[in-house]
Amino acid sequence: TAKAPGMKVTQFFMFMGPRLWSFRKGETEYGVRLVPLGAFVRIIGMHEMDTDVAPEDEPRTYRQKSFPRRLLVISAGSLMHMIIAITLLFVSYLGQGERTTAPELIVANAEVGLPAEQAGIELGDQIVSLGGVTVTNPIELGDAVRANDPGDVVDIVVVRDGTTQTIPVGLGARIDVPRESELFGTAYLGVGSRNPTEYIDHGVFAAAGNAVVDVIPTAWESTKGVVKALNPLNIVNHLTNDPDASLETRPVTLVGVTGLSDDVGDSEGIWGVFWLLAVLNVFVGVFNMFPLLPLDGGHAAVAAYERVREAMRGGRQRYFADVERLMPLAVGVIAFLFMFMFAGLYLDITRPL
Repeated sequence: TAKAPGMKVTQFFMFMGPRLWSFRKGETEYGVRLVPLGAFVRIIGMHEMDTDVAPEDEPRTYRQKSFPRRLLVISAGSLMHMIIAITLLFVSYLGQGERTTAPELIVANAEVGLPAEQAGIELGDQIVSLGGVTVTNPIELGDAVRANDPGDVVDIVVVRDGTTQTIPVGLGARIDVPRESELFGTAYLGVGSRNPTEYIDHGVFAAAGNAVVDVIPTAWESTKGVVKALNPLNIVNHLTNDPDASLETRPVTLVGVTGLSDDVGDSEGIWGVFWLLAVLNVFVGVFNMFPLLPLDGGHAAVAAYERVREAMRGGRQRYFADVERLMPLAVGVIAFLFMFMFAGLYLDITRPL
């Protein structure tokens, strides 16, 4: 993508760190480095701080190209992640079907000694309602339980082996969380629940169309996930084993993803792994476009800022941002990402998903 508009590319490397192996073709060195974290393309003259550019090469620098070309080049990595994700979703939908969540609430576990188990609720029961309130997912179940007081007896309607039963349950009080938690002392049922996954069969064209469309909500969920995962407070909560910390906010590294993909492979086969890799590609593509240097999104933000300043000048004179002023922020981002990575690695090793 960089070479197409005439930019000079000096390196194209898989991974980071010390060089393991490389070869040169034309003016570009291709190779592999030691640390398997990402990859990179080195383009001359990314910004005004890149002063080591020969005068004859200046027209071929990144900074001298038009705004659309710079934006396309800097977003090419994330666009490729989306293309990979669409391809993987297409293969998964064609081979297994499109996954969807059934509106059925199934008991995944009933903890021994707690109200649900003592009342006779069993693993695999489908919970239809609690206290007259219809529930279809774990969040609704939790809200319905906490709408009562500890000690209240509520009727829980379940479906077991095709038969509908009504089971009265005396709710307990939750004491397995810190006293300062808002959940401490609230009504407690003592079950884990889940929504089962169903699959919708698709033909080639339906699979292709849905794969493209489904990337959009996946990208939105990934954006929210990045914001949650990068919240320092959430990281601290997980490191201190806060019981209120949700898995949705936990930092995860390739170690955790590998373990998760192993579980998905055991339960859903290769199609499930393709789906997981598609979601992972969307997440990485979104993460890479966050407007923070040294991420690609940071360079895109600089390019957009320069374009705005040029427009304010009537578009007659090119404007170059003083990127050096952003270097302290970039160093802080790098330090935070290292902390995030090591926190995730510690959690993946000590408390696997």
